[in-house]
Amino acid sequence: MTNVTTNAVTVPSGSRYLANKVPEVTIFFWIIKILCTTVGETFADFLNTNLNLGLTNTTYVIGAILIAVLGVQFYVKRYIPTIYWLAVVLVSIVGTLITDNLTDNLGVSLETTTLVFAVVLALVFAAWYASERTLSIHSIVTPRREAFYWLAILFTFALGTAAGDLVSEKFNLGYFVATAIFAGLIAVIAVAWKMGLNEVLSFWAIYILTRPLGASIGDSLAQSKDDGGLGLGTVTTSFIFLGAILALVIYLTSTRVDVTENVLNDGEINATLDSGDLEKH
Repeated sequence: MTNVTTNAVTVPSGSRYLANKVPEVTIFFWIIKILCTTVGETFADFLNTNLNLGLTNTTYVIGAILIAVLGVQFYVKRYIPTIYWLAVVLVSIVGTLITDNLTDNLGVSLETTTLVFAVVLALVFAAWYASERTLSIHSIVTPRREAFYWLAILFTFALGTAAGDLVSEKFNLGYFVATAIFAGLIAVIAVAWKMGLNEVLSFWAIYILTRPLGASIGDSLAQSKDDGGLGLGTVTTSFIFLGAILALVIYLTSTRVDVTENVLNDGEINATLDSGDLEKH
């Protein structure tokens, strides 16, 4: 049997290369995810306050950029770290702005926004599963699955922002206590996963919780000492974390350690997409 090489993957003749559009879940995934959530919190504040764009104008500008980047993300045929993680950073900022617009501009309470976003996210997951019979990120190989994936990501950020603000501000627990609470919850879920908790459920639960964790870390660094932070400011905090994200993305681009590959024949591809399960392959 002859072989061909596609994107550095050896593909037997008669088979096709089916690329997953999102990265493998490694330690780098979680580090960059938390960094992105921190940037989402601090950079939104930077644009809104420091540059005096205001919530509405900031939302329009970042929203337009996000749409353009997601267009590129959907257009490319495989996972490209720079495009993917730029989209995540922008979604993080937009998720923060959605919650801030509801609470600051429209006066919706944090309790209400947290509950509403939790319900909306549950509905997204329900529609995704009803359509694809899976919520696994190991099988984001069609435009429809990718659309569900990014919609879920958006509402995890909006929910995480609302929940994080509710704990750290509404309950007056402070940023450092909030950071410890969310880190502890993530640790509990990680232990439960090691003990047999469903992998997909564990992933999405931790993904949601990393948003308020990152937001609490960002606020604890950026906010003034009088407000319970370390006083680094949104500019310094944002660019420190953006620099760290850039360094890690360059590393992932060069090493490809977070790339997942699926090589299937045509019959396997059709059966796999029909069943909604790529993991066994």
